[in-house]
Amino acid sequence: MSREPLPQPVLDPARRTQVKVDENHGLWAFFNKAKKFLTTPEVEAAHGRPWSVEELRHKSFEDLHCLWWTCVKERNRLATEKYERERVKPGYGEYEGDERDKAVRRTQRAIKHALTERWYAYEEAQKIDEEAQKLARETRKVAREDRKLASMRESERGNVYNPDASAVERSEVDANETPSQLQRPPLDMPPMQQQSDPLRAPSAAM
Repeated sequence: MSREPLPQPVLDPARRTQVKVDENHGLWAFFNKAKKFLTTPEVEAAHGRPWSVEELRHKSFEDLHCLWWTCVKERNRLATEKYERERVKPGYGEYEGDERDKAVRRTQRAIKHALTERWYAYEEAQKIDEEAQKLARETRKVAREDRKLASMRESERGNVYNPDASAVERSEVDANETPSQLQRPPLDMPPMQQQSDPLRAPSAAM
């Protein structure tokens, strides 16, 4: 036991402090449910096993979030009682408190494990989605090129009217004609009409 003197209770009600404390104050989370500074070993040892990774894989993000902060509050309570045991040295509760703290830390480790698996699965799904979108873009590009090539082949075979192709064909036909075919006048044209070129001088009269 500690050599520090124990606090003496105030027996006179008139001398007691009239301080009202909120029953739902957040600092009560650092104490046990009985709102005492130490928990008996029997109560401290009456706890369940840690959560396993297999069980936490089926939990939602909201459930894992709530369970994580429940573990944080429990470890705060255990740390508070550990500090009090070191201060007052009651001689009990160290083993039970340490075992309970180990169980809480195993649960937190399992939560991290489950969340890490989900993160890796999310990254892998993101890579698969990016590759699928890239493949879809390449497929659409190849399909457009195939349609363009098929349209050009149909135009060459003449099955589809193409004004540009018709103009090219007309220019090729005109280029194949000889100068004699282009400048030969009709046979029934009078001789004077054959010299209709304004740049050519008329022949002298004999």
